[in-house]
Amino acid sequence: MSIFLDSELTADERGEDARFRIIPVPLERTVSYGAGTAGGPGAIIEASNELERITNGAEPCAQGIFTEAPLDCDGPLPEVMERLAQRTEAAIRAGRVPVALGGEHSLSFGAVMGVARALGQPLGLVQIDAHADLRIAYQGEKHSHASVMHLLAEEGIRLAQFGVRALCKQEMDERARHGVFYKDAEELVTGNIHAVDLPGDFPELVYVSFDVDGLDPAQMPATGTPVPGGLGYYQALHLVEHALKGRRCVGLDVVELAPNGNAAWDFTAAQIVYRLMAACSA
Repeated sequence: MSIFLDSELTADERGEDARFRIIPVPLERTVSYGAGTAGGPGAIIEASNELERITNGAEPCAQGIFTEAPLDCDGPLPEVMERLAQRTEAAIRAGRVPVALGGEHSLSFGAVMGVARALGQPLGLVQIDAHADLRIAYQGEKHSHASVMHLLAEEGIRLAQFGVRALCKQEMDERARHGVFYKDAEELVTGNIHAVDLPGDFPELVYVSFDVDGLDPAQMPATGTPVPGGLGYYQALHLVEHALKGRRCVGLDVVELAPNGNAAWDFTAAQIVYRLMAACSA
């Protein structure tokens, strides 16, 4: 089995009592433009072997990283989501931080619902994304990658969105209906904004969902739905890190990598995963 950061971990750091639990989710069922997300988790894990132990002055691997077997993504999507929810719920109940590797963005529903079930407390979600993902359904599928945040908002998850630059009228209405906090890409990029304060009543416990298409395609072309005018690499990470100040990251996912043969983008996604682990350790 492939192991995240296999080249760097000691025997003690890769055991089942590790703080971070990598959950590969090779899901590719509702992609609507470019394909390839099923290969995302494997590419991220392979590229992770080229990472260094230190990221942004921290060494998250010293707290341990355990890589689970890939999730079975066959069968009806609600069953896939429940299988993933059981994985993330188990991680939280064991005092670990689940890290789901995608795979398409629809997986976040299962991942977040498992975390929410285990915590039994208000949960906020910080989202980096080119899209709001607030459609009620897309192409007839309510579990679409384009609908995942609608499903979570309906379940009472508070949303904070950064970097969106492609959305429809229905999604604008859903933002208003659910009280979604957002700062869209044009304001962030043209203003070179790297820090935005969340509302004071935003939950203390936070799940981070990082869609790699939130980055500008010049920095991340290996994704199925690239949109121009995106966030910079450091800008996106700084926005997440600032949002977590005074709060606690309880889980995360990095989704929508569609490997295209250039290892640079696989490595970029792996570095994002590892840097977000550091943010969860702060």
